[in-house]
Amino acid sequence: MLKLARQQILLGQSVGTKAEAIALLAGKLTEAGLVEAGYVDGMLAREAQHATYLGSGIAIPHGTTDTRHLVKSTGVMVAQFPQGIEWDDGQIAYVAIGIAAKSDEHLGILRQLTHVLGDEQAAQTLRTATDEETIINILTGASEAKEVQFLTLADFPADDRDQLLLGAAARAKSAGWGDAAMVSALLASEPAYLGEGVWLARANVQHTASAQTGWVLATPSNVLSAGELPVSALLLLCAADASHLPQLENLAKLAAASQLASLAGSEGLAMLQAGPASGLSDTFTIINPHGLHARPGAMLVKVAKEFASDIRVANLDGSGEAVSAKSLMKVIGLGVKCGHRLAFRAEGADAEAALKGIGAAIAAGLGEGVH
Repeated sequence: MLKLARQQILLGQSVGTKAEAIALLAGKLTEAGLVEAGYVDGMLAREAQHATYLGSGIAIPHGTTDTRHLVKSTGVMVAQFPQGIEWDDGQIAYVAIGIAAKSDEHLGILRQLTHVLGDEQAAQTLRTATDEETIINILTGASEAKEVQFLTLADFPADDRDQLLLGAAARAKSAGWGDAAMVSALLASEPAYLGEGVWLARANVQHTASAQTGWVLATPSNVLSAGELPVSALLLLCAADASHLPQLENLAKLAAASQLASLAGSEGLAMLQAGPASGLSDTFTIINPHGLHARPGAMLVKVAKEFASDIRVANLDGSGEAVSAKSLMKVIGLGVKCGHRLAFRAEGADAEAALKGIGAAIAAGLGEGVH
């Protein structure tokens, strides 16, 4: 979880160019003992490779992989520029978040930041805020409404449905969605059979300020049955509010389309979030040594935008959440590392060409010349 202190927030800054803004952030990172003095050269080199403007008035300058040895400790500095800075081809940044990362921790930082900054209202508030606490609350998510969370428990070695439920309950408990009493209550309950081997269990979550609504999708490593009914997947819903209703509607749609069995597959969470499948799909493995950081992520988005089809992508080795492949913030927010599998689904007249183009770009290293 990203943590910020007041001294990491630079309010009301005024500089003339992007290079000056980066130098300001690099200087503050150096003063804080997070990086060596030469790290600024890596940040400028990264911008020369590909601008780090995300959209919504937000930029995330950071160093190249060649300058990681200059990072002493992972951290960030945030500078607010109320008058705006031209960051790239007419794109105006009002907030720049300088990132220092020793290895791939920056993907986690980027994921959290992009998730928060995807909100246009939050971006506007960041631009006009006059106190550090407001910026801290937005960037750390303290002022954001909690979104539904999704977890998987794939190929769980269960001997029966109850053991699969126990595994899902333990997964939810470890995520902080419930306590031991919740686990006991779940084991005493009877999951509902939805059809096609899919079961649904629901946990009671206390309605507190810290309560979290989430889903756990558990699949067994063995062929299971409960009585005469098959068990191919079990969904555990921890409901703290009504934010889970869209997923319940998607379950109804999947049942009507006879696609519930797809929940037991690699795109199960994506189906839970998006509903019945349509269009074409394919899965590709990321070969970039440092995953989808800003440069390869931007290249992937650029390729996706060349096609008219609606293109969604999910990280099968991450949360499984399906997002628009045409949004840089959403793509970087997937936290994709080397070896992760990305599942794409394209719907439109040029869907087949889109998937072929994306596959070719990924195989070519997304602009990084990976061999």
